[in-house]
Amino acid sequence: KSELEHKFNRRALERPYTSKHSWGKTYGEHKRHLEFSHDQYRELQRYAKEIGIFFTASGMDEMAVEFLHELDVPFFKVGSGDTNNFPYLEKTAKKGRPMVISSGMQSMSTMQQVYNLVKPINPNFCFLQCTSAYPLQPEDVNLRVITEYRSVFPDIPIGYSGHETGIAISVAAVAMGAKVLERHITLDKTWKGSDHQASLEPNELAELVRSIRMVEKAMGSPVKQLLPCEIACNEKLGKSVVAKIRIPEGTMLTLDMLTVKVGEPKGYPPEDIFDLVGKKVKVTIDEDETIVEDAIENHVKKVKC
Repeated sequence: KSELEHKFNRRALERPYTSKHSWGKTYGEHKRHLEFSHDQYRELQRYAKEIGIFFTASGMDEMAVEFLHELDVPFFKVGSGDTNNFPYLEKTAKKGRPMVISSGMQSMSTMQQVYNLVKPINPNFCFLQCTSAYPLQPEDVNLRVITEYRSVFPDIPIGYSGHETGIAISVAAVAMGAKVLERHITLDKTWKGSDHQASLEPNELAELVRSIRMVEKAMGSPVKQLLPCEIACNEKLGKSVVAKIRIPEGTMLTLDMLTVKVGEPKGYPPEDIFDLVGKKVKVTIDEDETIVEDAIENHVKKVKC
């Protein structure tokens, strides 16, 4: 949302605009053609409420923020172009609404300043890794910034604002820890306007949501252990320590007497083979037989964590 005379100075609005995406002879004419009125924003808000989704906008200048505040939006989106606009940030933070702050065109040093400015006023905000290019090429995405942001700003959520084509990079951002995801959507990528090509069509948006929900499930637990779903495979193909030769009762085991195979019945797991060296067998074990616990003298059962 822009209040054009507050976002642009007079000369910027009077600048000739000859782009193939232009809707007017000057940039001002172009923007006036595209800008929704206050009543249109209220209509959109009513519709969003009707269908049960949140409604907000990027306030592109201080007066636009005032209007959105008046609309009682659930959060403010700060576009990348205003992330280094410190007076704007301060006034927006003082409204007390949650803030989603994009970081396109900014440096880590600037983002640290933004954090230091906003945090004491309004602790309820997040940063989005963003590269301001439409459409965005994969080599310019820099998803690793998400990891860096999470390290430098551990007490706020970190997200991703993507302008790439397709959904793969956005799904990867979620896997890297993005808690907020912003994508543009359109009904037709071939329409006039620079954003359409970098946007998702409805079927892609649906697939993105499905893929993210799947990745969220797949992130799972950091604890590495044998899972219930793996037991069948382990029973069928898990290996055991097996006698390479016939081992008479009373023999002290050496490594060259032992090998590892899928055994029936199950016996010592392969990771315990070195622990068996030097142990005495209580019974004769035939060649190719599994080494089971009861066959070993002074066997101590290991407890696995």
